[in-house]
Amino acid sequence: MEIDHVRCAAHPVIVFDGVCVLCSRWVDFILRHDREGRFRLAAMQGVEGRGLLAAHGLSPDDPSSFLLVQDGVGYSNTDAIARVLRQLGGRWRLVGSLMRIVPRAMRDPLYRWVARNRYRLFGKRDQCRLPAPDEAWRFID
Repeated sequence: MEIDHVRCAAHPVIVFDGVCVLCSRWVDFILRHDREGRFRLAAMQGVEGRGLLAAHGLSPDDPSSFLLVQDGVGYSNTDAIARVLRQLGGRWRLVGSLMRIVPRAMRDPLYRWVARNRYRLFGKRDQCRLPAPDEAWRFID
């Protein structure tokens, strides 16, 4: 499984579950608030997304973790979410910083519970979320 390291190194990459309704809403949130276009997005069902998950020790077949790859380092779970929010700036920087105040031992179990139950709680699509033509440049796969 070959990863396009040049494209992945130039921008932080968020790996998301392309069939998860909650994850698709997260992608919509990123697209709406990342006005500078700093983040790239890769569905875990694609070659690049699967490769990034595997490269950072997460199962591409059963990822219960959110993955952000930035500067070659993989961040997962609530650390990744807080890091993304802080980089969006404005009020989201504050939200991301406040998340970090809560100890990881308290916030990650809640995150993992939601991740394990995301299809039951929020639904699942039959196919991966497809980008609109004007946002396709943000997606790696």
